[in-house]
Amino acid sequence: MQSDIIPNRIQLQRDFIATADLFVAHNGSVDQSYVMPYVTDFMKANGYGNVSWKTLKNPSMVWNTPGGAKNLSREVAGWLIEADAANRTYYETRLQDFLTEIEKADLTPDERARISGQQVVVMIWQKEAAEEWLGLNVVTVFAPEFYQQGKFMPRAVVNDIWNNPEKYRDVRYVIENMQSGDMAKGVEEALRDNKINAKRVVFTNFPKSIPGVESLPDVIRYNKALVTPPQQETTPVTTMPSTPLSLWLVPVSLASLILLAVRSRK
Repeated sequence: MQSDIIPNRIQLQRDFIATADLFVAHNGSVDQSYVMPYVTDFMKANGYGNVSWKTLKNPSMVWNTPGGAKNLSREVAGWLIEADAANRTYYETRLQDFLTEIEKADLTPDERARISGQQVVVMIWQKEAAEEWLGLNVVTVFAPEFYQQGKFMPRAVVNDIWNNPEKYRDVRYVIENMQSGDMAKGVEEALRDNKINAKRVVFTNFPKSIPGVESLPDVIRYNKALVTPPQQETTPVTTMPSTPLSLWLVPVSLASLILLAVRSRK
């Protein structure tokens, strides 16, 4: 999906691409401008035939939430069944297994209670995941320059932090979008300079973007873990001294013997 490496990737995988049976695309702006035209032109120029693309019905959908991951999985399964109807049962079974794995990766009741309500500053592409799935309280967003005429660029958020520090007093996380680069380092620094103990974390959208994150359920687990606060450690309340009871009985017994001896002398 990155325009600067697409031609090289095509050459490395030209034999596979030339014989592929199914071409699918996200169909977002990068796909439309670079990926799809490059692949289509490659096929035509080499006489491999014309490409018929399968694309997402909604290119703006998110899939790093349980609901989004399920929708994406169902749509992809539909493409596979249409292309290989003879194996429909296999794809449907695999789909159900995968939907179950997504559900297992979702928030547990304990995680939901611990995560929801925390205040965050979040990159615009991760707002839906933060707000609608995790239940985080989004104080503000930051975004690239082309979003809303630059009103939410990181430097604008930094200025707002310095002008209105109380607005951000309870912010616990600054959530980056991995595929957008390190945009919010200055936001984290501004919060800390104002004695606000916020932590910058980086959500991902794609499997295999991080070691150990191999699937959409892994993406979900990884992202939720970044904003899960540690369990509160509780100290048991007791009325007894921490010294073992047997050790306390020794001086008590000795005192009793001394008192008995004194009384005996009298």
